[in-house]
Amino acid sequence: MNPAADLVNKLWRLCALLRKDGVTYQQYVTELTYLLFLKMASEQKDETRIPAQYRWKVLKSANETEVLKLYRQALIDLGDGEKVSDRAIVSIFQNAATIVRDPANLRKLINAIDELHWFTEERDSFGDAYEGLLQRMAEETKRGAGQYFTPRALIDVMVRLMQPEAGEIIEDPACGTGGFLIAANLHMKAETDDYFDLETDKEKEFQIKEALRGIENVPDTYRLLLMNLYLHSIDPNNIVLGDTLSPTGARQQFKNVDLILTNPPFGPAGGPPTRDDLTITSAVSSYQLPFVEHCIRALKPGGRAAVIIPDNVLFDDGRGKALRKMLMNWCDLHTILRLPVGIFYAQGVKTNVLFFTRSEDEAPVQDATKAVWIYDARSGAPSYGKTNPFRISDLDDFVKAFGSDRNGRAKRKDQGEEGRFRRFTREDIATRGDNLDITWLKDTTDQAEDGLETPEDIAAAIEGHLKSALEEIAALMAELERDAVDTGAEAAE
Repeated sequence: MNPAADLVNKLWRLCALLRKDGVTYQQYVTELTYLLFLKMASEQKDETRIPAQYRWKVLKSANETEVLKLYRQALIDLGDGEKVSDRAIVSIFQNAATIVRDPANLRKLINAIDELHWFTEERDSFGDAYEGLLQRMAEETKRGAGQYFTPRALIDVMVRLMQPEAGEIIEDPACGTGGFLIAANLHMKAETDDYFDLETDKEKEFQIKEALRGIENVPDTYRLLLMNLYLHSIDPNNIVLGDTLSPTGARQQFKNVDLILTNPPFGPAGGPPTRDDLTITSAVSSYQLPFVEHCIRALKPGGRAAVIIPDNVLFDDGRGKALRKMLMNWCDLHTILRLPVGIFYAQGVKTNVLFFTRSEDEAPVQDATKAVWIYDARSGAPSYGKTNPFRISDLDDFVKAFGSDRNGRAKRKDQGEEGRFRRFTREDIATRGDNLDITWLKDTTDQAEDGLETPEDIAAAIEGHLKSALEEIAALMAELERDAVDTGAEAAE
């Protein structure tokens, strides 16, 4: 076991200390975020930005009657911009509050964290350990911080195929805890010897402060995101707390980007977008369609994207069909990957990855998409869950079929009706009413779920099916309401 994984296991076991305080896994990771930040500053001898009375050594030496009181005050003051000048610290601790009620439990937690060794093997142990904790939280809670966490294996495959380069602007409009941005940053660092190959200081500064852009709408997740970026030495200058479907998403800093990597939220959004530049999906009350329109519009000419979407984006009529026509007109939608069920910790959520490249023309006269290649990794796939986690190697054949060109222009081979990879021309798709929900292999998804073993996986499957059904009903109701409004408006004219 590598040092980071060993560290994650030790940190995770500490959660048992807080069980009787009624703490959830996400609350536990959030609590750890506060303590790890103070411990990290101490280990790195970088405590000058933290008021002396709240440094790790003081917290560690406080007696049991004072430690909880001191810790609570530290959380309040470290999030106060008038008492702490460091913007990153204030952002991480803003509105922070502990859920620990028993001083003895806090004392045990502090002592246990203090006894762990962080830098014995790897310089980046904090960053790796924190990433591991976030992944562990996703695995244990199925759905953490109000969203499905993207499996790291899928993130790594998408980043590898899209090949982010130093000097490019890379965006995730639904950041979550920062998995895509951090993986893209690691990829670029690996390609440039940790940015030492870049010729100027300006280029290096761009990578740290400007290259990565993102938006996250859930405050608690945003806190975890900031901590994750901080531990990976990424400046959060262009990472904001806000709603991508509000005017925030239409800001200039989120336009003309080179690459988008994202897993947007699915389901009802509580209302249509409030920004005024989404013309196709302006009245749609679910997340997925407006997010896809954002991605299309946010790319610069020639920019590329890999976006995870639920199945209904491929076949919805009305605004869904109009959006697909826009997508295939503005962009070269070159590849669709139909993902196996179960890898998002909810068996009923069926998902795909769209790979597309924005046309060099601002307003193409002809469709930029000439043909769409579809890879079916779902039919006949094994059951994925806690006992059989999804791995990078599960997509090795897809990676090989995709080829080395990040815009999908490598030489490819149609594998025929018995194979998983097939090509469909734009004309083929038009004759299907622009429906991209194309299958040709026998789908054994339902049978695959029969193989689930743990109560957690079975419960997640039931939750996923119920959630999907409710989302489809909500989308249908929104569509009917919109049609009624349109009919009323036409009658009035």
